[in-house]
Amino acid sequence: MQKIIDLSQKLVANSDCDAVAMAIIDFNKNDFVFFENLDGEIETKKSQIYFDYASLTKPLMNSFTYLNEKMDDQDLLLLLNHSAGLPAWGLLPKSNWKEQILSYPIKESETLYSDFSALRYMLEVENKTGLKFRDLVFKNLDPAIKFWTELDGSELCLQNGFYHQKPNVGKVHDPNSFNLACFTNHAGLFGTVEALAKTLLEFNSRVNLSEKVRKKMEEENHSKRFVFGFDTVSNPMETLAGEGCSKYTFGHLGFTGTSFWIDAEKGLGHIILSNSTKYYWFNKQLLNSFRKEAGRLTWHTTSL
Repeated sequence: MQKIIDLSQKLVANSDCDAVAMAIIDFNKNDFVFFENLDGEIETKKSQIYFDYASLTKPLMNSFTYLNEKMDDQDLLLLLNHSAGLPAWGLLPKSNWKEQILSYPIKESETLYSDFSALRYMLEVENKTGLKFRDLVFKNLDPAIKFWTELDGSELCLQNGFYHQKPNVGKVHDPNSFNLACFTNHAGLFGTVEALAKTLLEFNSRVNLSEKVRKKMEEENHSKRFVFGFDTVSNPMETLAGEGCSKYTFGHLGFTGTSFWIDAEKGLGHIILSNSTKYYWFNKQLLNSFRKEAGRLTWHTTSL
């Protein structure tokens, strides 16, 4: 971990992000270690920074509900895995966005990573179950994780971009989630690295997450990019998850500079959170170098 902390100092000093946080999770021991680096100051005892999880929201809401509620529905699975034929993205109208999302036919298609597919998943789950999607979500998450509209100002949040030429602090970076200003499941969760590590450990223990994903990957012979809505590693030798992971590695990336990966074979995982979109979104070279090297060091870890 000290090697990774040293790498984080270089990242914070030479990039535009104010902070980076990382956790290494040992699922076999049901334990984790973490650090936060805020402007060069290291914290390892109690995490405080509320990062915009960005698209990590998708698996934390959608994949978790699918597995926890033991859903078995082909349309939901197509939506979950971004292979239902919906457009990737578009700026949604505030008044009738649900009608627009529901207007697209669901048909098995080539994989196209789609925010619309994620939103349609939420609407379909509510239609099929008669339950509010939000009520299914938060029983799977650590209490410290919040939806962005429920942040009360007491949380330590960092800048992610601008709105109306003013620094965006404490509001979601995603434009649709921001403009709709209601509960959405494609983006919007905020939380600490410690809260996310606890969430992944608890959910894995409760539903046997790693084994379920690994079994599905074996059944599909690694032919699908997404498994239960989790992204997978196509080339373990060249991946943002870090060289050295197994072919049974799954997780997700978030636009603001967040990620988590779980290696079901090794029983290890890691989380990286940052605010790499502090000023703009298009320069993540230093972050991606950090992701690769921190991941590589994680997969070669023998003990916490």
